Amino acid sequence: MSIPSRDDAWTLLNEYTKNENLVKHALSVEAAMRFYAARFGEDVEAWGAVGLLHDFDYDKYPSLEDHPFRGAEILREKGYDEDFIETILSHADHTGVPRDTLMRKTLFAVDELCGFVTAVTLVRPSKQIADVEPRSVKKKMKDKAFARAVKREDIQGGAALLDIELDEHIGNVITAMRAVAPQLGL
Repeated sequence: MSIPSRDDAWTLLNEYTKNENLVKHALSVEAAMRFYAARFGEDVEAWGAVGLLHDFDYDKYPSLEDHPFRGAEILREKGYDEDFIETILSHADHTGVPRDTLMRKTLFAVDELCGFVTAVTLVRPSKQIADVEPRSVKKKMKDKAFARAVKREDIQGGAALLDIELDEHIGNVITAMRAVAPQLGL
């Protein structure tokens, strides 16, 4: 098996990830990766699988020593394509895997932003992503106390890696997440 089917990726995610919020994060990153794959004319299924599985080991192995290295070991045991595995490794700074492909740059660019957009959505009175706009996300980015763990420089750096204006990038991720809003509970 080189790249998992959507069903296989979903099964693997649910085998290792029991935390509902981590599953929703995986779904949001999958949606954003699919959005960008379509935009860039790339393989939507492969990009979606990378998004879905990028943190699949985190629930069981959250330490910097383990994540995403344990996941990479599991994927290797299952015979997944090494480039697919390296792409997943590239989303974490501490792995040292370069972000030297468009897919790797995109995974990094959408990962933190998906989490931040979710946080912005959850503080809205409606808790609906339909009510979130790029300007409200950018406003919350300026509030250092809000979603403190999210690295704003990673969000900004991700847009720069893709050579896309930050407002447009935020809008793209919101659009992608809106497409799966029922699964995200947003």
